[in-house]
Amino acid sequence: MSAASRASRRSNSVFENRPRSRRAVLTMAAGAVVGGLVLSACSSGGTSGGGGDTHFVMGTDGIARVKAGQRDAAPELSGKTVTGPQLDVASYKGKIVVLNVWGSWCSPCRAEAPGFQKVSESLKSQGVQFVGINTRDTNNDNALAFEKQMGVTYPSLSDPTGKLLLRFKKGTLNLQTIPSTLVIDREGKIAARSLSPLSEERLREMIAPVLAEKA
Repeated sequence: MSAASRASRRSNSVFENRPRSRRAVLTMAAGAVVGGLVLSACSSGGTSGGGGDTHFVMGTDGIARVKAGQRDAAPELSGKTVTGPQLDVASYKGKIVVLNVWGSWCSPCRAEAPGFQKVSESLKSQGVQFVGINTRDTNNDNALAFEKQMGVTYPSLSDPTGKLLLRFKKGTLNLQTIPSTLVIDREGKIAARSLSPLSEERLREMIAPVLAEKA
């Protein structure tokens, strides 16, 4: 084969491979975009509440806590529950309240729900009350179906438009981050926060220091 023929074959090979490389890059880019949309659909795993002087200190376990003397009072949280009856969280003052923000459309919420129910049952006798805040479920039937399927028996306030969440001091919650969990101490003040899904073990670790505080 002449030198000219060899050069021609090398040139053709380069041009034949170029479209494949471009297609591969485009395919990878499209996959990244789709993946990003999937992850943002439930927006789990956040670490920031969006500013504000809330005194949260992030621990190595991913849970943010506030010292007893620096805690802000939880806002007034009352209204209709998913199952119908009215509820005022202030009625639980004197107990530790675990607030879990969830939606039936949220896969991480579905994953953590059984653990929340189990911890709720095991700590109820120690003065710990769980309350959910169901958000962005415009059809209450979806929330009801979620609670039934997951076996959740503690009450959840219905907050389809996020009005209750907006009552929290700036920097406490990120409205785009679901699920989120707050622990409110016996005086009605916010003691701990997680802006990511919690396993049963991490949930217990989040509650334990507040439970150990003197009543």
